Amino acid sequence: MYFRIRFRTLKMIRKISDYFEKQAFGVCSWLGDKLRMKTSNIRFFFIYASFLTLGSPLIVYLHLAFILKIKEYIQSSRTRVWDL
Repeated sequence: MYFRIRFRTLKMIRKISDYFEKQAFGVCSWLGDKLRMKTSNIRFFFIYASFLTLGSPLIVYLHLAFILKIKEYIQSSRTRVWDL
């Protein structure tokens, strides 16, 4: 009985983490590509720095996410000569 409950809980946690990884802004992966680092190391940095500095890296993260979304919007809205 305990094993089934624990398995269900772990399965639910896995679904939630998969959802957030798919729906995330992509800031850590973009930054990892630019700095040639592992994405997991950058995520750990943001998590640990957020705990140590009471959330100030979250502001940087949200700014980067905003900039990336604007960049994607501008690139997708551009019309090229060949698209006409």
